[in-house]
Amino acid sequence: MGERIAAVYRQESRRVFASLVRLLGDLDLAEEALHDAFVAAARQWPRDGEPGNPRAWLVSAGRFKAIDRLRRRARLDAVVGELAVQPDTPDPSASEEETVADDQLRLIYVCCHPALSPDAQVALTLREVCGLTTEAIAAAFLTGAPTLAQRIVRAKARIRQARIPFEAPEPADLAARLATVLHVIYLVFNEGYSASSGEVLARPDLAAEAIRLGRLLCSLTPEPEAKGLLALLLLHDSRRAARTSAQGDLVLLDDQDRALWDRSQIAEGAALVTEALSSGPAGPYALQAAIAAVHADAADPAATDWAEIVGLYDALARVRPSAVVELNRAVAVAMRDGPQAGLVLVDAILSRGDLRDYHLAHAARADLCRRLGRKAQARASYERALSLARQAPERRYLQRRLDELAA
Repeated sequence: MGERIAAVYRQESRRVFASLVRLLGDLDLAEEALHDAFVAAARQWPRDGEPGNPRAWLVSAGRFKAIDRLRRRARLDAVVGELAVQPDTPDPSASEEETVADDQLRLIYVCCHPALSPDAQVALTLREVCGLTTEAIAAAFLTGAPTLAQRIVRAKARIRQARIPFEAPEPADLAARLATVLHVIYLVFNEGYSASSGEVLARPDLAAEAIRLGRLLCSLTPEPEAKGLLALLLLHDSRRAARTSAQGDLVLLDDQDRALWDRSQIAEGAALVTEALSSGPAGPYALQAAIAAVHADAADPAATDWAEIVGLYDALARVRPSAVVELNRAVAVAMRDGPQAGLVLVDAILSRGDLRDYHLAHAARADLCRRLGRKAQARASYERALSLARQAPERRYLQRRLDELAA
């Protein structure tokens, strides 16, 4: 029975937690209630047998344990009275499944509320929606566990102080709030796909959590951009096994063994791209996913359709203009029209002061100068990129390029 309860915890704990948050209106109280409910299950299920609907049993047990906890704290007030008269969670039905899904969506929106800082949104989402431990989140972002714990505590306090409701936003605010949710999931994946600093290139566990969040969001909302984001994550993650050597060194896209790419993820991502693009005006995540799909479709680097990629970057620049999009487009132009054409565009970006401290911009310039035979300029740009890079595999790659120039 112990193994069965552990399996129920893995499968249902975050859904039960989301429902308890709705019923209790407090993240900390819901966390305590979740723990109490599973403690009660560990005591009662071996004796009485597993209930027909474990999730409903846990929600009901957790709610009443929370009421008891409040009574013990001598905080029996109108809130407790309101909780006590709420009906028990009903037997499993289609309407209950919809309620559970709504509870999960409400929790995501609360964790990604614009009143919270971006760092707090990410930390709270990983802690409350994904169920990661504070220590695991801190390790992923190379932050001390006490610092991360304080960030979560402050975020919860902010939710209470601002009286942020545990509900989905009003229809008028839905698009803006969904954009925040998508951005948080994107940030989580980015840290998993290419760590901002540290000794390893990627943190697959963090990327997997982002993909899980993306799947959850797609199951809860029909928005095309949710599909576009999930497609983007799957297509990028499909290359994970080929992105590093056996020694942990960075392997660039053109040098990757494409036989190692995960074709099932590519197929799923490509299908989602098609769905997202056919559902209305293309959003930024769907367009980025379309670019990744073009790369995934090429049997080898020479077969890449760079003209299509440039066209997709043109569309992306219209939808969400940024210096990073310009940089990526410049690299694509260099592949389509030659390194000189790309270098002109990269220099224009850097001359404006944009991306001055972005190591990948200087690495891109260095590579274009190297291809043009301008060794001194390439060396200077590689050195600038190396001074800015914070990730060990990227630093080793840049140093190898410098050593090759010296040789």
